[in-house]
Amino acid sequence: MNTHLPNAKEIRAAAAHWLQRRNFWNWSEADQAELDAWLAQSPSHMTAYLRVQAAWENTGRLTALRSIRPAQRTAPKTRRVLPLLMGVAAAAAIAAVVGSSSLSVWFGPDVKTYATKVGGHEILKLADGSEIELNTDTVLRTSMQPHERKVWLERGEAYFQVKHDEKRPFVVLAGNDRVIDLGTKFTVRRESHRLQVAVMEGRVQLQSKTASGKEHSVALARGDVVVSAGGALPVVKKSEAQLEKDISWRSGELVFEGATLADAAREFNRYNTDKIVVAGTGVAGLTIGGKFAKNDIAAFAELAQHVLGLRVERAGNIIVITR
Repeated sequence: MNTHLPNAKEIRAAAAHWLQRRNFWNWSEADQAELDAWLAQSPSHMTAYLRVQAAWENTGRLTALRSIRPAQRTAPKTRRVLPLLMGVAAAAAIAAVVGSSSLSVWFGPDVKTYATKVGGHEILKLADGSEIELNTDTVLRTSMQPHERKVWLERGEAYFQVKHDEKRPFVVLAGNDRVIDLGTKFTVRRESHRLQVAVMEGRVQLQSKTASGKEHSVALARGDVVVSAGGALPVVKKSEAQLEKDISWRSGELVFEGATLADAAREFNRYNTDKIVVAGTGVAGLTIGGKFAKNDIAAFAELAQHVLGLRVERAGNIIVITR
């Protein structure tokens, strides 16, 4: 009987393979479920994955420019890896010279790409009077045409304050989803397997298409929040106070109210190269509340240790929280 257990090197190799699949393959909900199952098998899996991810992020944002033109979005990705690495290396050099937290590269006369690093935050002021505020680890492209304004959100989160113009629609595209402005302030958050839209003011139209080609559409008004995953568009209503907490990142804060320790850790991990791993039976489901600076992992760890009575250990850039 084969009783071989993977060593640290094999686990790191597996983590690197998962990260490559997630960034360069056509990632699906089934892939995400498979990754989640692998991460749940052992804290060492989660630790290795976060370390590989942090190393990846520190080498010039290897996926920041992976989609150059809209028409190429569905092209096979495996054939483009080498040119991408060369392009990103050049872009990283530019970023190092200018010392900016955002990256701006022209690919044509009317398409511009922006990217923020982990923990980054940038405000884009468009010529039409609209503003786009980029959250951490976000990549988007803009195309401002005389008769239409388009934004492609490749990943991450952005807050939009749109100058409405019926003759010049403003559309945000994210995978199979389209968010059409109807005179609005709203956020769009795109992750590998889900899209969340929240409306702070005005109205938007969300259109979603499933893998089979079936289309769904929903109109959203102030306070509406919807998560698009697999075509379903369930809408929930949030108060103004709840919405303000959700966008507290705009002022450099994270606000939690009855959040599980696991969810809070995941949120902190979005903003920091140091990563938090919550491990052990019953630990992930513990709830916390409070307001933190988005880069103050130490305060979060102290809360877990001194208020919740948990054990906190650091190994390099990984903080492990257990019983």
